[in-house]
Amino acid sequence: MPAEGMAPRALRTRLLILIAFVVLAFDLVTKIAVVHWITPGRPVSIIGDVVTLRLVRNPGAAFSMATGMTWLLTIVAVCVVIGVIRIGRTLRSTPWALGLGLVLGGALGNLIDRFFRSPGPLQGHVVDFVSVGWWPVFNVADSSIVCGAILLVLLSLFGFEPNGERASSKKDVADAGSAGGK
Repeated sequence: MPAEGMAPRALRTRLLILIAFVVLAFDLVTKIAVVHWITPGRPVSIIGDVVTLRLVRNPGAAFSMATGMTWLLTIVAVCVVIGVIRIGRTLRSTPWALGLGLVLGGALGNLIDRFFRSPGPLQGHVVDFVSVGWWPVFNVADSSIVCGAILLVLLSLFGFEPNGERASSKKDVADAGSAGGK
């Protein structure tokens, strides 16, 4: 493959890694700060009672689901990381790089908690701290995963492929080719 063909792919892969690194760093820094400065059970008001910082150790997934299956959630997160890395190696789409970078950074942030926080490896509780209204408490990694996943779903729905092509344009080319042969 010529060097020009590799440049877009390499740039998108670097973008994915950069976004994942920034998300991971921001997630780790905020979790370290929260654990250091916020006492469990004593929320810090940001905007009245609507937005608070509240330290919660979450053994489950989003919305505290699967609280007894922390080890399984860890394995699922490892699989997500591997899947994103595999897709990322073929990436030619900037929006896909953004979405996958957000998912990867968030998955790694929560995975680090699962491996290194108490009660132990594969069972660590994730540090959650942002509380908005009635919404369950979350963290930077959770936000990143949700935003990245929404972006990836929208890209898929509108026919944008990770390789930079539009699904509808491939169908149009196939239809044009078959129409020309009639």
